[in-house]
Order: sequence, then C-alpha cells, then structure tokens
Amino acid sequence: MPKTVEFKNWRRGALLSTVLPLWLGLLPAPGIAQPVAPPSSQVSAPAMLVADRVFLSPDRKLVAEGNVEAFQGDVRLQAQRITYDRDSGVLNLEGPIRIDQSGSVTVLANAAELDNGLRNGILRGARLVFDQQVQLAALQMTRVEGRYSQLYKTSVTSCDVCDDGRPPLWQIRAERITHDEVERQLYFEGAQLRIKDVPVFYFPALRLPDPSLERSTGFLTPSLSSDSNLGVGVKLPYFVTLGPHRDLTITPYISAKTTTLGLRYRQAFRNGRIELTGAFSRDDIQPDDGRGYLFAKGSFDIRRGYKLSFDLKSVSDDAYLADYDISDTDRLRSSITLSRARRDELIEGTLYHYKTLRGTEDQAFLPATILTGTFEKRLFPNRIGGELRLRLNTSHFNRPSSQEATATSANGRDMTRVSADATWLRSWILPWGVQGSWTLGVGVDSFALADDGAFDNEATRVTPKTAVTFRRPMARQTASGAVQILEPILQIGWTKVSGDSTPNEASNISEFDQGNLLALSRFPETDAREDGRTLVYGVNFSHFDPSGWQATGTIAQIRREEAQPGFTSSSGLDGRNSNLLLAGQIGLQNDLTLTARGILDEEFSVTKAEFRGDLHRNRVTLAGSYLWLQADPEEDRTEETSELWFDGAYDLNETWRAGANMRYDITDGRATRAGLGLTYRNECVTLDLSVSRRYTSTTSVEPSTDFGFTLSLNGFSVKSATTTSRRSCSRT
Repeated sequence: MPKTVEFKNWRRGALLSTVLPLWLGLLPAPGIAQPVAPPSSQVSAPAMLVADRVFLSPDRKLVAEGNVEAFQGDVRLQAQRITYDRDSGVLNLEGPIRIDQSGSVTVLANAAELDNGLRNGILRGARLVFDQQVQLAALQMTRVEGRYSQLYKTSVTSCDVCDDGRPPLWQIRAERITHDEVERQLYFEGAQLRIKDVPVFYFPALRLPDPSLERSTGFLTPSLSSDSNLGVGVKLPYFVTLGPHRDLTITPYISAKTTTLGLRYRQAFRNGRIELTGAFSRDDIQPDDGRGYLFAKGSFDIRRGYKLSFDLKSVSDDAYLADYDISDTDRLRSSITLSRARRDELIEGTLYHYKTLRGTEDQAFLPATILTGTFEKRLFPNRIGGELRLRLNTSHFNRPSSQEATATSANGRDMTRVSADATWLRSWILPWGVQGSWTLGVGVDSFALADDGAFDNEATRVTPKTAVTFRRPMARQTASGAVQILEPILQIGWTKVSGDSTPNEASNISEFDQGNLLALSRFPETDAREDGRTLVYGVNFSHFDPSGWQATGTIAQIRREEAQPGFTSSSGLDGRNSNLLLAGQIGLQNDLTLTARGILDEEFSVTKAEFRGDLHRNRVTLAGSYLWLQADPEEDRTEETSELWFDGAYDLNETWRAGANMRYDITDGRATRAGLGLTYRNECVTLDLSVSRRYTSTTSVEPSTDFGFTLSLNGFSVKSATTTSRRSCSRT
C-alpha cells in the first residue's frame, strides 16, 4: 500500500520555493490594472507558504493543509487545503478561501479549481470585496485569461449583510457580472436595483467602475431641485475622462422653466493646471435671450521661480449668477497675475478687469481695467546694520468713459501712478528691558492723469518719514501657574507730504486695527499718505492658562498734531485724535474661540463693532459673526448697518446630521439669505435634503426659494471610508 511522503522540514513557517512561485507569481492583483510586460521581464518575487502540514500524496500531488497561508508581495492567500497536480497543472483549494491584495481588494470563496497561473478556473460560493465595503456575492465565479472575473447570480451592495436573511437596504441583482481587472469596470447583465428587496429599476445592461478606480467615464450622482423661479428640475452630470490628465463634466439641467447645459473642463500639466466652468441656458425668465456664464482659472509654475495664475469671469447678464444660485457676487473681477516670492524679494504684476452687476452703477464710470505692479527687496547692510526695504509700486486705472472728472466725481478719469519707497529699520534692547526701534525712510509718488478737470495732468509728491517705537514687555506667573504678559507701546512718528494735490483712487475706505496701528500711513494704498506728527500709545495683554484657555487683548489710540483729511468718519481715523481701538480674543479649552474688535469715539460711543465666534466639538460645528457700522455717506452707507450671520451643523445621532445657515439684516428686520439641510449617512447610502431662500431683490434679481434632493449609493458614487456609523443586525 503506497504511503504518504511528508516533508517534515516544510512545516509551519517553512519556505516553499518549488511550485509556489510558479502560480503565485502569476496571481493578478484583483481589481487593479496590471501593466503588460514581455515574458522575459516578468520576474516573480519570492513566495512564502505557511501550513500545518506539507506532503506528497501517493498519486504524487503536492498537498498543503491546515491553516494554509501563502504570501508574495502584497498578496496574501488563505485556505484550509491546497492540492497541486503537476501533471495537469490544476490547483484545488478548499475553503474557506481568502485572497487579499493590499487590503483594498479581497476574494472569498468556499472552494476553487484553478490552473497553475490562477488565470483560469472556477470559484464556488465566491465573493469579491472592494475596500472592505462593496461586495459582490455570487453562486459561482469564473476566472478567464487572468483578466476577467465572471460572477453568476450575483448580488452587489455596500450595506452590511445580516446572517438572519434580512435583505440589505439596497442591492443590485444581476444574472451575470463581468469584472475587467485591467479597465477596472463592472459590466452588469439583467440588473435590478432593489430597495429592501423590492425591485425599483431594471437595467438590461449596466456599466459601473469598480470602487478602486478613481476616475471613469460615466454618470455621476444626479440631483433633484425645485426653485421658485426655475421650477422643479433635475441635474444629471456625465463625467468623461480624456486621458490621465484631462476630464470633462457635462451637466444637463432640465426643469419646467429652463433648459441648461453646464460644462466643466479640467486639465493638469507638469507645471500647472486649468479649469473651465460654464453654462448656457434658455429659460422663461428672459425667453428671448440665450443666457450663460464662463469662468476660467488656473496656475502655472514657470522658469526662475515665477508663477502665472489667472481667474477670468464673464456672464451674459447681471442676474444670471443669482438666478441659478452660482454666486452672490455683485461685481465680477477677472485677473491675470505673474509673481515670484523669495525670502528677501517679491515681484508681482496683476491685470484686473471689473464688471459691475449692480443696477445702480454705471460701468462707464468704473475703473474697469486696473494694472498693478510691485517690486520689493530686503537688504541687510553691514555698515549701518538693521534692514533696508526698497519698494516700487505702479498702478494704472482706466475708465471707459471720456467724461472729465470733477471735484466731486471721478467720472471718466484715467490715472497712472508710480510710487517708490525706501525704508530703513533697526532695533535695540535698551536698559530696563525696553525694546526700541527706529524707522527712517522716504516715499516718492508720480501721477499722470487724463480726462480730469479737477487736478493737473501731471503731479509729483515727496514724503519723508521717521518714527521711534518703544515696547516694554513684562511677564509674570500666577500662583495657579498661568503666564501673563503686559506690553505697553509708545510710538512717536513724523511724516511730511510735499508736492501737488492728487486724487484718491484706491484709498477711499480705511480700517483701523492692530495691523496698521504702528504704520506711518494707514491708507491702504499710496494714493494718499498721512501728514504730520503722531503719537501712538497702547497696551497689549496676554494670558495663557495651564488648563488650556488663553486670552489676548489690545487697547490703543492715535493722537495727531493736526486733523488728517481723507479718512471717513466711520473709519475711526479721522480728526486729530483717532477713536479708541479695542480688540481681543479668547480661546477656551472646549474648542470655542471668540474674537471681537470695536472702535469707540471720544464719548465712548461705538462707531464700529464686529464679533466672531467659532465652536468645534464632537457633535457641533458652529461659526457666526455680528457686524455693526454707523451710517457714513462717504462710504455709500446712508443708514447704519447691523448684520448677523451664522453657519452650523449638529449631529443628531450617528446617522443624521442637521445644518442651518442665515444672514440676517437686523436694521431692516429681515433675513437676506437662509438655508436648512438634513443629511442621513450610514455605511451604504447618503441622503441630502436642503432648502434655501434668497430674500434680496434688485431691478434684475427676484427673491427665490430652492429645494434640493440628492441620494448617493456609497462605494460607487461616494467615498465613505471614513464612515463610522453602521446599521446593526440585531432586532429590537
């Protein structure tokens, strides 16, 4: 009687270097496209076999049994028993069988019969699992040519499947599914989409990308919306891959009152990217006109560290962006920028174009084209020490109108300005811990004007400047371990503006805050410069508590020898003495941050105030702000502004999340925009419900209400690897 030959030195943990490399080396990565290489270039990596027993049977078959595991590269195979017939080249695997590829694709089966390359064969009771989520369960799976896996009588779902026989929330059942591992596509034949085992849709043929594929041509998640101006409609985006670096998304939008075709084109280059978005519409709002928009943006890294970026925008009419809820902007700004930033140098040039969407503005009187250029250089001279900053700035404003400007209106004024600044800065540590710094510099501005009856066509201005600043930081530690820092600040400054009178084109609105407190000119651009002697005094305070919360604050004011013209009354900078600046921030250990800034006049009345809060906790995300501005005709504000804005979300439980946002005009006593959202998400489905209302209206835009509905099947349409909520199989 023949006896079994057992290789005792090939027990658990041993290396099998004979037959295993022959078939494991040919094992294709399930669900991952494999490059095609000539046979001579295919070199199998070493393979490891681990089993309780490895032996030759009486009929000369190689058998491994008992907790069999085989490894090669990132492929791991597990089975209860493997039998290899060298004469026929057939591998018989007895289950449970499990084949893992990098943790992203898993094949499960009860039994299998395959050739020695695992390129052809049959797996019974098979399951194909992608990303530990989407699974294809079939009575039988056939391997063909090492590329195709054909599954028969198959159910596909990303929902948890309970052992008690209850159907999953959704599934796709098909007579046959073919998985192409090279193209990473799933082809369905005779498919039914079932919700709780109830047939909802039937597809004679259906193609879906397998979940391991990042990009594939096909339909994206559709959305259903209802708009009070456009009616009930559906958007059905179709994604087209145009190679590995380009794609196109076509989005038809059809409703009772509009027919719209939206497009988005993206392309990546070695040194940059571009993106084009746009749409063309025929609707009942303007039935006699075709409407649409086109946006283009991109950026490129070019030679010598330069970067070219552009953001171009065009729209057919003033109301289109608001009608289709694309943007709330009331002015379109297009720009092309060439820049290079280094540690000690900045070069930047930008061309802007503005188009107003406001019915109250005349495009002919706006500076539609603006060209700016900036060069900044930092030098560190050894002889005098400190830092020398050189800055050259130029700007050109062009208006379409040729009507001459007056003393009260810019009308069609065109202006070119060139400004040069040289500033030297040096600091010292003085006795008693005082930090002292000295600033010395000069600025030269040259103007060329056209279509202007109020100013000379050419003007030049020279502004020398200097300032001495003192700080005395003082720190202490309290008995509880908190660190407190108190820093008084004092600055004495002087500037002298000499030369011709010039128009103020870009510095009409100024802000007073911590950022420009110690600046020698608090105008945002060099169209205007501050003149005269100034005294700045204030104090900074910081508290850092060992429990995790912290607070910072600033109180400061500016005093001048003479009143400074050019600042508006609500800026806080007009008059001989500025308003009192109060600013602070509190960060609590429970992820709550509160920021506030206010400006108080001589009678301690608030002229400007803003408050912002941010809260981020496990179940709550909330951001909000409040703004109050006094009436100021110089800033085109005839009434005071009081506005509240917030945006937040709350996790009702593990699957439901509610959100809300609102922008509320307290002065008018009405909301300008409000929205509500509700999201349901578990391991296999995401449902989004939303409603939003725009209350504002102009001569070209009407108030509108929009309802949104989107249903996504996770695993195919939505990446849900971070989903933590899974439905329970236990009965209640």
